[in-house]
Amino acid sequence: MIRSVRFAARFKWPLEERTQARFESAKENNYIEYITDRAIGHEIEQLAYEDDPLQIIKTLEKENWLKVLNPHWTTAKVDTAGLGQLVKTRQQMGELGYVLDPAPAVLSFLTAKLADKDIADMRKLIPRKTLVEAWRDLEDHAKALSKRLTGKEAATPSRTWKLLSEERPEMILFLAVTSKQQTVTGKIKNFFTKWRQVRQKVPLIEMTELHITPEMPEYPKIAHEVFMLLLDGKLRSHTEILKFLKPLAPPPPPPPPPPPAKRGRAAKAAAVAAAAAVAAVPAAVEDKGKKKGKGKGQPVAATPPAAAAKPAPAPAAKAIAKAPEKTDLAKKAAKPPTKPAAKKPAKKKR
Repeated sequence: MIRSVRFAARFKWPLEERTQARFESAKENNYIEYITDRAIGHEIEQLAYEDDPLQIIKTLEKENWLKVLNPHWTTAKVDTAGLGQLVKTRQQMGELGYVLDPAPAVLSFLTAKLADKDIADMRKLIPRKTLVEAWRDLEDHAKALSKRLTGKEAATPSRTWKLLSEERPEMILFLAVTSKQQTVTGKIKNFFTKWRQVRQKVPLIEMTELHITPEMPEYPKIAHEVFMLLLDGKLRSHTEILKFLKPLAPPPPPPPPPPPAKRGRAAKAAAVAAAAAVAAVPAAVEDKGKKKGKGKGQPVAATPPAAAAKPAPAPAAKAIAKAPEKTDLAKKAAKPPTKPAAKKPAKKKR
């Protein structure tokens, strides 16, 4: 009977005609008094997983089933404003990709104004004890997280990001709604909104130009370091970004290989032309010798290409070769001319 009311309120449709008739008959005969404690604990737990638990509570109260779950439980005992903010924040975290268990926080707001004894009695009926422990320790863990967010551990945006990223999302959800400290709520708000927008400012163009791409094993680490520096405002200009990224860039790629050798008809034609040029050198030398008349018409031996290509001696070498002759002539010119010997007078004949 309680479950039928909960389903009808969740899906917003009326009961089928025959089911409604049986429901009214059971209500008139007070069948609800036969419900077990385990069934009551199960229904209390299911309230924590509804998308709109406040609407379910109101419907159960209208049917007088809320008193079955706890005699002192009414909608007046619910923190309505906190529960509405919790539902909104849970939806926001879900859109960001968080998978969390909101049940402990929902139960905390549904029973916010109940007496401690009533809350203790309800916890005893819930079959899943892990949920009971999370519900009991929720406020203590939230206080510890609040203290860390106001200390040195969260002194900078990057440290706060690291702290909240490693924290259980259930704690962040509950603290975002219950905290009265502006510093704490401001950091959580930035964690969900402003700081996530900084990720869009990661210099992907500069990283690509320096060949820092996702194919690198170190890419996630480099991108995270850049994001942390951007959060703290340490990479403000293009120059600062390049100064940080250049030492992390991989070495440049090797030069491309040389083009392959020509193949086919063009290569064959080039080889034939080179061979013809080499063969034409001896014939040209022979014809030149015949024209000059060397060897009296005898054929001149072909000069090998290497010899034919031998360079002529430099002018300086010729000058050095003739230097001795000039030296001898100079010496002769320097000697004084010798006087001819005097002739003896010829004897007279008698």
